[in-house]
Amino acid sequence: MLLAGAVGWLVYPHARAIVIPPEESAAARGRQLAEDLGCFTCHGPLGRSGVVNHGSSYKTVPPFHEGTIMMFAKSDDELREYILYGAPRSRLENASYEQEMAQQAIRMPAYEDFVSRTQVDDLVAFLRASSEMLFPPDGPASDGEELAHELGCFSCHGAMGSGGYANPGSLKGYIPGFFGPDYAELVEGDEELRSWIERGSIDRFTQDRLASFFLERQRVKMPAYGERLEKAEIDSLMAYVKWVSKEEWRDLPLQE
Repeated sequence: MLLAGAVGWLVYPHARAIVIPPEESAAARGRQLAEDLGCFTCHGPLGRSGVVNHGSSYKTVPPFHEGTIMMFAKSDDELREYILYGAPRSRLENASYEQEMAQQAIRMPAYEDFVSRTQVDDLVAFLRASSEMLFPPDGPASDGEELAHELGCFSCHGAMGSGGYANPGSLKGYIPGFFGPDYAELVEGDEELRSWIERGSIDRFTQDRLASFFLERQRVKMPAYGERLEKAEIDSLMAYVKWVSKEEWRDLPLQE
């Protein structure tokens, strides 16, 4: 009986993936792929703090955020070339650049033979989302972004709310993001979005036997901010999440 239970527990995530296919965003898939490819070994956890790189003028392997990307790549195409070839072709053809790279202890590897075009697109989506260089318009959405950083929302929901972090016991096995099919299933209108923020749940789920089972069972639970934030602050968070959910930022250029 014990053996059967252990086998069932091991099989469960795979069976769940078949019955309920994961619907992570491209950025979330890119984050997982970056981990699988070893990107965080040099660029640091989630690409946020690169390791020391002796001989580099930058001193460390560059991280993916705080405007660093714009120092090395001026477009999505150049990001793709970094992934595929280790650097943009224009730099690889420059003798002084080759000499500069030869001085570094760590060099960016080329993944051309290891990733598909779709995977490169996912990696670029992750880099864009984690760059902290895609901004909502000034006003409530911008205020909401700052507040989301202060509250640590992205620590659970991923860069820009791209989702994908594991959540044992949850229906799909991960924390959902602020856009994509998961968000559409979880948030039907402003009232439910406000309820998620204020109460950490919505009536549609708490009153459903199966949904409430997984809400209670999941290890990482959505905190309730109703008594911790002012109404204007919750309005700002809603404005930011709604801006992200529309995904218009996908076509925005990175901004310094």
